[in-house]
Amino acid sequence: MNLNIGAGYEAFRDEVRRFLAANWQAGTRANPQEIRAFRGKAIAAGLLYRHIPVAYGGAGGGYDSIKAMLVQQEFERVGAPGEITGIGPRMLAPTLVARGQAWQKERFIAPTLLGDYVWCQGYSEPGSGSDLASLSTRAVLDGDHWLINGQKIWTSHAHYAHYMFVLVRTEPDAPRHQGISYLLLDMKTPGITVRPLRQMQGASGFNEVFFDNVRTPADWIVGQRGEGWSVARTTLSFERASINAPEMMSALFDKLKALAASTVRDGSPLLAQAHFQQAFAALEAHVLSHRFSVTRQRSMDAVGQSPGLATLCNKLYGTDIGLRIAELAQEVIGDGGLMMPGEGVTSDNLDWPFWIMRSLGVTIAGGTSNVQRNIIAERGLGLPRQAGGTA
Repeated sequence: MNLNIGAGYEAFRDEVRRFLAANWQAGTRANPQEIRAFRGKAIAAGLLYRHIPVAYGGAGGGYDSIKAMLVQQEFERVGAPGEITGIGPRMLAPTLVARGQAWQKERFIAPTLLGDYVWCQGYSEPGSGSDLASLSTRAVLDGDHWLINGQKIWTSHAHYAHYMFVLVRTEPDAPRHQGISYLLLDMKTPGITVRPLRQMQGASGFNEVFFDNVRTPADWIVGQRGEGWSVARTTLSFERASINAPEMMSALFDKLKALAASTVRDGSPLLAQAHFQQAFAALEAHVLSHRFSVTRQRSMDAVGQSPGLATLCNKLYGTDIGLRIAELAQEVIGDGGLMMPGEGVTSDNLDWPFWIMRSLGVTIAGGTSNVQRNIIAERGLGLPRQAGGTA
């Protein structure tokens, strides 16, 4: 495979490097205000959020996957803050660009890109996880407001988010995929109760959210009434594209490889032992395959060619690699992953239990692995649609 990016893209890389040389030094420790100002300069220079129009706070210029990759590489090389990777910038902002009303784009996108607005996602319910279309949280139009009642669960960031985008049933008599609407909601609205969910490691990153006659303005709807399923699929497509991307998997693999090289067991570093050498070689083949496949897709996209079925496989393959990394990480850290902080326990080892457990969670995020297989089968291979449908 030819991984040369061509003279035009190399010139763009040089442009990114000149910007960083003038505005960010490796090892800089900046406060939040300085980081926000740097991101503003990077947007003005046309480097961040190129997929977001200038009118709504982005750099504009249209999305170019190769340029986005080069910006990420060069920013990471010097430790510069890049695009914010939260639910709002990665999922809601591009959804509003594609489907939102003009006033929604003007009000919400720019502050979201800079981190001023934090969003949470109201999708899953106690009885509606993978089968999202069966959700029962309802909204009734009452004058110039929607009146919302119901419950959401596994809601990341709800305990500190400013806003939520939420799927609700507004047409109870319509077929289930056609009776859902996509609403925006201020999390300070009376009637909202957020209850943290305690996880096994003691953290509370997820929440359940209860709605008791919660009101949101009638025009805080994205798309038309009853079109929420279609809008939600737009959001999910952006979510899937960001899960276990090849850059993340490569960085995680390199981190684990370095840990294996510094961990001595039975008198020698693990990476010097035949078993671990073979395991890392097999895993690296998957990591590189993921990287090369996505690079090929980006190259095709840059010249107006469709990558076809391959794009549907990225989320499934990325999460599969995450599971493989987690399995090998468990073997590398051994009993160290079960220990609490204390004498003789390294911070490196303590990081890995989080990633091991996370590897299971991301097989659910953005649609479970079985849902992804259905999508590949139905939309990619043209096989008969499964009863109940997919996201």
